[in-house]
Amino acid sequence: MSYIDGFVIPCPTENREKFIEHARAADAMFIEMGALRITECWGDDVPVGKTTDFRMAVKAQDGEAVIFSWIEWPDKATRDAAMARMMDPANTDPRMDPAKNPMPFDGKRMIFGGFETVVDLKP
Repeated sequence: MSYIDGFVIPCPTENREKFIEHARAADAMFIEMGALRITECWGDDVPVGKTTDFRMAVKAQDGEAVIFSWIEWPDKATRDAAMARMMDPANTDPRMDPAKNPMPFDGKRMIFGGFETVVDLKP
């Protein structure tokens, strides 16, 4: 089954278009490295919870939206190889250069993780 990298990110609402541009550039690189699908979702109905919620998870502030994204890989080995290439100091791809493709959000508040698919229903 596929392997999923998931992300939750706070982003200033005025940076929506900058985020989309940033994502399109970076996401093209993930596809080149073997990703099957990438989905970037801008928060539209993200309720405030009493105990926990997406906003609390990333310490979203007033004027920030919550982004929910995932990358689908064919398997963990493909994902691990792609991540190793991206983190390689010899990687000079400008899409990974913060000066050329700056993150329009606070990366320190991004939460992420890798997930093994255990159920995958399709109509």
